Order: sequence, then structure tokens, then C-alpha cells
Amino acid sequence: MSERFVRVRGISKRYGGTVALRGVDLELRAGRPTLIVGANGSGKSTLLGILAGTIKPTTGTVEVGPDGGDLREEVGLLSHETLAYGDLTGKQNVAIAAEVMGLDPEEAWTDVAARFDLGSFALRPLRTNSRGQKQRIALARAMVHRPTVVLLDEPTTGLDAKGVERLLAVAEEEVQRGAVVVVVAHDVETWSRLSPRVARLDRGRLESFT
Repeated sequence: MSERFVRVRGISKRYGGTVALRGVDLELRAGRPTLIVGANGSGKSTLLGILAGTIKPTTGTVEVGPDGGDLREEVGLLSHETLAYGDLTGKQNVAIAAEVMGLDPEEAWTDVAARFDLGSFALRPLRTNSRGQKQRIALARAMVHRPTVVLLDEPTTGLDAKGVERLLAVAEEEVQRGAVVVVVAHDVETWSRLSPRVARLDRGRLESFT
């Protein structure tokens, strides 16, 4: 089976007079995670949104390979927002995500509850949960369908040491499963054990990719 990849060519994004990305060329492959790093305002979250299909680039293309397909159906996205319903429980939010993906909600819940250590807090309305608990539920929603492209925007936010350790273990599992894993991160050292490639953005340009 050929290796999964996501390739961006000539990606630029302009918001009115503000240029968020400037001609980014990047190829992201399975086998090693990729960290996207850079100062605030360097275009990291914009690039992740374009990879997810939630932001349309001003110029450039995004290709998923080796056999094409609709990238949006293959992506699991954790953004800054939880993208969840505050008055529903964590379990109900996971069930909605599972149903959208054509999965059995109970089976999906059993899977992610174990992977992300979702306890009784996930049976309460989401708005009553702590920041870290909401983050774990958001991760569960994003990963419920075992996506082939995993996009995580500052995923350690709000997590305690145990939660970070579990997140790293799941990310490592996804890499070994053959998914393309891309993480926007400030805490590069946290991810070092996964031997990631690092794409550094500076004022919307790709400064380096090592």
C-alpha cells in the first residue's frame, strides 16, 4: 500500500489587506508527524484550516494522495474551538460526530472513551467541564472515525501531565497506523520523542522544513 500524503503547492491566503500565507509549498507524509511552528500571526492556524478544507486558499492547491479522494472526509481536526455543543454531554457530542461519519455511536463511544480516558465527566453537559476535560472530548470527536489525516491545533492546551502523555501515545498510534499527523505547537520539546519533522513559518512564508 502506498504511503499517504498531503501536498500543498503555492498556497497563499489574503484577508483583505492582510496576507496570512505567502506561496507555501509543503509535502506532509505518513511515517513521522509534522510540527508547524512559528510566532503568533505567522499563519500556522490558517495553514491548518486550509489543510482541513475549512479555509479556502486565495491561490494554490491541496492534493491528497496516493489515490485522491475528498480530503474533508479523511480529516480529523482539533481546532482552537471545541466545535461541540455546550448543553449536550461529551458522549452525546461524540455520538453526533460518529453518526455523521456513518459509525455506530455506542461502538464509537466505547473506542474513544478508552483511548482518551473519558470518565463520568463526559456524561455531564459539556459546559460544566474543565478546559482539560473539554479538550479530551474535542480530541475524541476529532478522532472518532480513525481519520487518515490528523490535524491538531495546540492540542496540549488545558491538559495535565497525564492527559499530555495519553495524547502523545494516541498520536504515536496514529503515525504507526499510517495516518498523516500534523500538529500546530509551541511546546516542541513535548513532541520530541516522536521524532517529528518541523515546518517553521515566518510572517506567512515557509522559513524551513527539517
